[in-house]
Amino acid sequence: MKNHRVEQIIEYLKHHNLVTVDDLVKVVAASPATIRRDLIKLDEQGVITRTHGGVSLNRFVANQPTTNEKMLRSMREKQNIAETAAAFVQAGDSVVLDAGTTSMALVKHLIHLPIRVITVDLHIALFLSEFKQIEVIVTGGTVDHSSQSTIGEHGRQLLRSINPDIAFLTCNSWSLEKGVTTPTAEKAALKRDIILNASKKILIADSSKYGAYSLYKACDLVDTTQIITDTNLDDEIQSKIRSKNIELITV
Repeated sequence: MKNHRVEQIIEYLKHHNLVTVDDLVKVVAASPATIRRDLIKLDEQGVITRTHGGVSLNRFVANQPTTNEKMLRSMREKQNIAETAAAFVQAGDSVVLDAGTTSMALVKHLIHLPIRVITVDLHIALFLSEFKQIEVIVTGGTVDHSSQSTIGEHGRQLLRSINPDIAFLTCNSWSLEKGVTTPTAEKAALKRDIILNASKKILIADSSKYGAYSLYKACDLVDTTQIITDTNLDDEIQSKIRSKNIELITV
């Protein structure tokens, strides 16, 4: 019975960024005292993190998911984020695009604009090459097979030498405490350079990735000028992010 209850708690935490004891009492139909004992044990095992606001699942991302794996996740949320992000781009802008399925969803809203796009993502570069009013620049370097994007010093040098109007940053893990994180030092360095000189530095990331983290920090959330995510992000987390004077847009 206890194992089943703990499994219920963990399963609920997988789908909610931050939950309270009262939330879990309703979900598993157990007393507050019983839930607290379970949470203490899970905390000791390193499964969860306990805060004043509640508890969340420890979600360490050790490896970069593949593009195919990411395509089926949070599809509606990504489309809404992409549509909102596209409104920031105007004709004549120079735009840097990080790799990923949210970025690919974004560029499909930009194909009517005469813009210059600098990207690390090979899928995006090939897609945009069909539209003559868009100048496409691929940063170059070594191909990362999990994301079909380029990494390495060659691309970083290019990114450090330009002053784009907007840079769109993506990630598989983000939080106020740990920032934007990645599984490799190389990816973290690349992401820092993607937003380095941009006038607008916009993180586009769905809420399912909030609270997850990897070993290497790319940047803090305060290093961005805007964050666009979906409305599933917990209200308390939204308030904490906004309290840091970060422009958070939920769609």
